[in-house]
Amino acid sequence: MEVIVIQGQSRLQGRVTISGSKNAVLPVLAACLLTEEECYLEDIPRLVDVDTMGGVIGEMGCSIYPEGVNGLRINAGSLRSVEPPYEYVRRMRASFLVMGPLLGRIGRVKISLPGGCAIGARPIDLHLKGMAALGASIKVSKGYVEAEATRLKGASIYLDYPSVGATENIMMAAALAEGTTVIENAAGEPEIVDLANLINNMGGHVTGAGTRVIKIEGVKKLHGARHAVIPDRIEAATFMIAAAATGGDVFLENVIPPHLKAVMAKLSETGASLQEEDSGIRVRADLPLKAVDIKTMPYPGFPTDMQAQFMALLTTARGSSVITETVFENRFMHVNELKRMGANIVIEGHCAVVKGRKSLSGAKVKATDLRAGAALVIAGLMAEGETVISCVNHIDRGYENIVGKMQALGANIKRVPALKHAAF
Repeated sequence: MEVIVIQGQSRLQGRVTISGSKNAVLPVLAACLLTEEECYLEDIPRLVDVDTMGGVIGEMGCSIYPEGVNGLRINAGSLRSVEPPYEYVRRMRASFLVMGPLLGRIGRVKISLPGGCAIGARPIDLHLKGMAALGASIKVSKGYVEAEATRLKGASIYLDYPSVGATENIMMAAALAEGTTVIENAAGEPEIVDLANLINNMGGHVTGAGTRVIKIEGVKKLHGARHAVIPDRIEAATFMIAAAATGGDVFLENVIPPHLKAVMAKLSETGASLQEEDSGIRVRADLPLKAVDIKTMPYPGFPTDMQAQFMALLTTARGSSVITETVFENRFMHVNELKRMGANIVIEGHCAVVKGRKSLSGAKVKATDLRAGAALVIAGLMAEGETVISCVNHIDRGYENIVGKMQALGANIKRVPALKHAAF
C-alpha cells in the first residue's frame, strides 16, 4: 500500500493533457462483447477500473491486446463463458454493464451483484426492468442475477430515473434485439453519446443519444469497429478546480468545453477566470474565491462526481456555501476528512453548509471513495503544511497518473510506501 504526501500551498501553473474518459471507456469495453469481430479502441486511460473491466471480459474468453501508446485490440469471437468472474465484479459496479451485451448476443448471462464505491444504494432495478421489458426472464437469488432470452424484442421503456448505467445496458441489449426500442427519460451524459457512436460504428442504429428519448433499431449482427474514447470531463473539471483553488494558471488540453459547462459556470461564479481556446481551456484565479451554492443534478446539471472536489475549494472561499446532493444519499463521507484539515462544514440532511476559512491545515486523512480522494488531493494542495492521504487505491480507479500530472504543474506531491507513515 502507498500513500500520497503533499506539501501544500503550491500554485499550480502550466499545461496538462486530459486522459480518455473512465466513465466512457467502461461501457465501450463492454460493448465489444456485441460482436464476434475485432474492435480497436483508442485513447484508453491507464486506470485500475479499466484493468478490472479488462479482467471481466478477458476471463470470459475475450482476447485483449495493447497496441500503440493508448490503444487496445479486443476480440470477443471466442467467448467461453457468460458468467463474469465474481472476484472482478465485486470490485466495480460497472462490471454489470456486460449484462446487456451478453443477453443481446448470446441470450443468457449469470452475474453477481456488483460492488464499487460505497456512496449509496445505487440499485440495479432499472437495469433488470429494462431487460425484462425486452423479453428476458430474470431470476435473482443468492447474490446472483440470471437472465435468459431466445432473442430480445424491442420495447418502449420508461426509466423512473435517468440512470446512466441502466441507459447504457438497455442500449447495448437493444442493439441486437428484434424490432425497435425506445428509452424514455434516458440519461443524457456525453458518455451515452460516446457509446451510441461506437454502436453505430459497429453497424447499429441508435438515434437521440444525448436527449431524454433514445431510439434503437435492432439489427441481427454487429461488426468490428474503430473508436476513440472521449476525454474525461471529470478529470478535466478536477484539474480546473485544483487550478482555481490554488490561485493558479493552468491550460487544459484534450477537453470538450460543452461537456464542462455546469462546472465552468460555478467556477466563474467564484471569481475564477476561464477562457476557451481552440485547443483547450485556460483557468486562472486570484485568492480568495467567493462562496457559491451547488445542487447536484443529472447531466447537464452539476455532476455529483464533482461535488466533493468543489467542496474542497469552497472550504477557503469567502462566505458560506450550501451544497445539496440529490443523486447519491451517502456522498458526504469526505466531510469528516476535510474537517480533520480544519474545514468548517455542517451536514443537514442532503445539504452541507460550508463556511469558508482563511486556510486549511495539513493532516493525515483517508480517501473513502474515488472522488473523495480527488477532493483530498485538492485540499492538500491548498493547505498549510503536510497532508498524507491513505487508501489511494480509490484514486487510482479514476485518475491516470494524478501525482505525475500535478508534479508537472508545480505541486509538491509524491507517492511513498505506507510503511514510511506507520500511523496508517
